[in-house]
Amino acid sequence: MRDLGDLAPYSYSSAYGINDAAQVVGVSVTANRQSHAFITGANGMGMRDLGTLGGNYSYAFSINDTGQVVGYSGTTEGNTRAFISGPNGAGLTNLGTLFDSINSKLGVSHAYDINDAGQVVGRSVSRWGSDHAFITGADGAGMSDLGTLSGDLSDLSVAHSINNTGRVVGYSATSSGTYHAFITGPDGVGMRDLGTLGGNDSSALGINDAGQAVGRSRMSWGTDHAFITSADGIGMTDLNSLVDLPGGIILTDAVDINNVGQVIAFGVIPEPEAYALFLAGLGLMGVITSRNRLLV
Repeated sequence: MRDLGDLAPYSYSSAYGINDAAQVVGVSVTANRQSHAFITGANGMGMRDLGTLGGNYSYAFSINDTGQVVGYSGTTEGNTRAFISGPNGAGLTNLGTLFDSINSKLGVSHAYDINDAGQVVGRSVSRWGSDHAFITGADGAGMSDLGTLSGDLSDLSVAHSINNTGRVVGYSATSSGTYHAFITGPDGVGMRDLGTLGGNDSSALGINDAGQAVGRSRMSWGTDHAFITSADGIGMTDLNSLVDLPGGIILTDAVDINNVGQVIAFGVIPEPEAYALFLAGLGLMGVITSRNRLLV
């Protein structure tokens, strides 16, 4: 682990995305105490301020292999808008909203992920007043509404991740009033309910190019467990059932998955075994790596 630094000495930084060249994006506090999106060079070297869309804040969440960055920023009009940059983080472009033009003061939009074609996904205010999941075309062109699982356009949906075929995952309101993880077909076509692990709600947070989705789901007894699916989003499985975990550790959120099936997940451990958590975490990484390679 290496410290990436920050945009101003002794301030704050947090990293959210990385590409195959190990360019990192995230947010850091500047010398004038504003939160700004940043990008680094290859291998995490040299943090650079991406600026804003005219407001006093910006956040970067994902970067593709050409160095296009997405996130959201304040604007000169006082809005919060999703943005995409050019290659290597050059220049921020306002993606607008599903509701109205780029300069409308109504509602917000956030971009959360981008694939190598420059298709962007996230959430945006819709013409019905609720936030809906969206996808764009290549290089962020043309924001399209992904709709909802319920079919009621006044309901909520959010897109968290997209793979290189344009399959999107996130969560949406259902006709029963719960929120379920979803997956789409290529280019965001056709939203399909991934179900749950027995409880009411679930949310998909990451997807790889095979269409394996990961996220979290409520169990029938009320706690959250991390899940993984097979290719094409088939068969939601409790991640805890696929790994040998030290006693008491429960994986609650699986936040991303790569193309060899390695998963990043958050978990909880009984107090006060803080030292055991450190040791178990090192061992758990190896177990998850080897087990998920067998699942792919």
